Amino acid sequence: MDFLRPASWEEALAAKAEHPTAVPIAGGTDVMVEINFDHRRPEYLLDLNRVGELSTWAVGEETVELGASVPYTHIMEHLRAELPGLALASHTVASPQIRNRGGVGGNLGTASPAGDAHPALLAAGAEVQAESVRGSRRIPIDAFYTGVKRNTLAPDELIRSVHIRKADGPQQFSKVGTRNAMVIAVCAFGLALHPATRTVRTGIGSAAPTPVRARAAEEFLNAALDEGGFWESGRIITPSIARQFAMLAAGACNPIDDVRGTARYRRHAVAVMARRQLGWTWERYRGTGRTLEGAA
Repeated sequence: MDFLRPASWEEALAAKAEHPTAVPIAGGTDVMVEINFDHRRPEYLLDLNRVGELSTWAVGEETVELGASVPYTHIMEHLRAELPGLALASHTVASPQIRNRGGVGGNLGTASPAGDAHPALLAAGAEVQAESVRGSRRIPIDAFYTGVKRNTLAPDELIRSVHIRKADGPQQFSKVGTRNAMVIAVCAFGLALHPATRTVRTGIGSAAPTPVRARAAEEFLNAALDEGGFWESGRIITPSIARQFAMLAAGACNPIDDVRGTARYRRHAVAVMARRQLGWTWERYRGTGRTLEGAA
């Protein structure tokens, strides 16, 4: 195994173009596990730790540009207001040591359906900035995942950053695991209210071959909130609406039975998380969220 260590982003892109099979490594929290267990033996490792711009972020008027290697700890400490769903997801990642090393770019590159960042990115509405020596492009998060641990990146492309819409309303994230730390999610769910557009977005992890949105649940809830005048009145969402939303969220799952949980349990857990998160986010919207809408 050869080790490539570029000193700049331009050198990294050139190395990836010359060695398309090279596996990028920054935090290494996913890649090293696969190598240590001999599940993967790449010909080249492309170390990105000397590429400084991957560890920076910028807060704009509407979006946050988050470098691919920004550690989860930094998201928790510095971007909680702008990216509350992703900050909550970051809290659930492994251990403090791994949160100090791992970043969203690694989750995206690995594209495991169990990656903790995916539901929050789907719910917030993100775009992945991929670059190569041929140029740069932004990939909508909905189009990024193409299969089990597969994404739409070309062989010569690297992830430079993720552009995530700043929260204009309450967001939530939760996951089910066999313990509170150092655990792969049995399933996970993310929810974001977007009062500026009167829409709701979701994200589901570890309950389908890829991270997915519960689109039917979103469409139902968007219509129910609009037709019932809930956004304007801030009324409590009725139990029947919450139950239907939860049922449709569970219906978006396509899970498997494995050592962490059964397919039946995953569907049930996603329904419970969807119903609870709807209650939590809506209660916050009723109390403070409409101020965010007015400022949007």
